[in-house]
Amino acid sequence: MKFIIKNARIIDKENKLIQVDFLLESGKIKAIGSDLSEIYGSVEKIYDAKNALVIPGLVDLHVHLREPGFEYKETIETGSLAAAHGGYTTICAMPNLNPVPSKPDRVKAIYEKIKEHAKVKVLQYATITDELRTGDLVDFEGLIKAGAFAFSNDGAAIQSASTMYQAMLEAARLGKAIVAHVEEESLMNGGVMRLGKRSHELGIPGMPSIVESSQLARDLVLAQATGVHYHVCHVSTKESLRLIRDAKKAGVHVTAEVCPHHLILSDEDIIEDNAIWKMNPPLPSKSDRAALVEGLLDGTIDLISTDHAPHSKAEKEGSFVEGSFGIVGSETAFSLIYTEFVKKGIFTLEQVVRWMSLNPASLFNLKVGNLQIGSPADLAVFDIDNDYEIDARDFESKGTNSPFIGWKVKGKTLMTFVEGKLVWYEKE
Repeated sequence: MKFIIKNARIIDKENKLIQVDFLLESGKIKAIGSDLSEIYGSVEKIYDAKNALVIPGLVDLHVHLREPGFEYKETIETGSLAAAHGGYTTICAMPNLNPVPSKPDRVKAIYEKIKEHAKVKVLQYATITDELRTGDLVDFEGLIKAGAFAFSNDGAAIQSASTMYQAMLEAARLGKAIVAHVEEESLMNGGVMRLGKRSHELGIPGMPSIVESSQLARDLVLAQATGVHYHVCHVSTKESLRLIRDAKKAGVHVTAEVCPHHLILSDEDIIEDNAIWKMNPPLPSKSDRAALVEGLLDGTIDLISTDHAPHSKAEKEGSFVEGSFGIVGSETAFSLIYTEFVKKGIFTLEQVVRWMSLNPASLFNLKVGNLQIGSPADLAVFDIDNDYEIDARDFESKGTNSPFIGWKVKGKTLMTFVEGKLVWYEKE
């Protein structure tokens, strides 16, 4: 199939917006130009972008699709449709499922569901240890053959240094990444938000920041010893940033991600005991939040991921102690980052595209689209000129657990294409 996207705007090499048309054919970008009108008559369809921004489809290394085992929270179909609604064309699904993808046949079964139901490209993580919380390592080689994208125990951080060391050795041997949720459980003390002045004011058990940084320090030493590609999930403290910065200088193969909610919110935004604010890692202090922004700008943090974590309404009602950890993010990430940082002159649009699309693809060797002739036509189209309100009724996800409901933002998704196929569009 051959079709045109006309009246689009893209970012040029000088970070300026220029108007172009796209010709898409057989799932790839065939031509980009200021005037492709001479071939309009030979195409099946013309999409009018109406001066909207077109960028490479976003890539999210960290989502929770909840299937199999927790379909009441989310499914592969609803989660991937939510991703498409947010402009994502490739997402990587975490393995805290039931049954967990710790065996090749389970990974294959998930890919069968992905093939049948996914609206965007979905890559599946396998666990590092058998059944997620045991100390026994999985069959790394067998899981890779079954399609495992990388290895993570997200949601159940590995507490044994010996287990992590052996896992890193095996992953390094096979050329795969270890993707770590770092959390020293012996230091948590039942904490459910960041330990500090606000946790004391609200009378909510606090989690010290060293829960994250202490285990990260261990892992970075092990990563240096093994040579593995070690990726840190949802960095949230200035101590972690210092450790990652020093490790990179020392030649450790470490990459790191940060989430929009940690960049935008702090624990001081929590004004009541309400589980809608409960996430793990918890919202940072103001000084940590400022350090995370600086960490993106100086290259310590490589990319932005969402940690999209849908829950049922009942699981997010009530107090911090009772509620589940997690926030949805697939459908709001670009709009929030664009509004809070690009519009305020803190980030450039080019930087945001790099952190949300190009870097995750290149750092993990993903065969996804970019704005190059011959590339897969993985494209996202955003209205960056007009305000809209984040409304849970518009979500494609089953989860609506977000403190950003009601925020006025720019950057509404108008269309999302995966290999030239329109997988989501804003209905007029």
